[in-house]
Amino acid sequence: MFELVSRFQGQVFGLCYRMLGQRQDAEDAAQETFVRVLKNLHQWDADRDFEPWLMAIAGNRCRTAMARRMKKNNTQPLIDNVAAEEVDLGHTRGITEEVQLGLGRLREEYREAFVLFHEHELSYAEIAEAMSCPVGTVKTWIHRARSEMMQFLRMRGIAQESGHAVRKV
Repeated sequence: MFELVSRFQGQVFGLCYRMLGQRQDAEDAAQETFVRVLKNLHQWDADRDFEPWLMAIAGNRCRTAMARRMKKNNTQPLIDNVAAEEVDLGHTRGITEEVQLGLGRLREEYREAFVLFHEHELSYAEIAEAMSCPVGTVKTWIHRARSEMMQFLRMRGIAQESGHAVRKV
């Protein structure tokens, strides 16, 4: 189990952090993911790729965490310090932080598909398997996530219509 955690902990934590936006919640979800994997490893079909199965469990743990937030009527934002959006754009910010803010504004399924595709480099088919939906749906979600992300970055003055950077960050 130690080797499994060592090999995949960065990917699992990365997905959880991108989906949940808060380090503590992401750490909890990642830990829950590996506990779930350990309990259910006997159910994994060895003829299928392991990573999509693992990422599906991580995504499910994140969705559960978000549902718990909603039940508590917690008005806490998905991204720490979202109030930073109101900061004068004269304060430069790294593109990574801007993308993180943009991810926090995406619908849950768009965000998960976007992160699995762009950060974890899973194929459309692997994402469809991990998210238990058709490949066409995954393609639509990723397209919409990209469109919404570009719209957000243009609104923030980070990108122009062509997608090129407007200012150095």
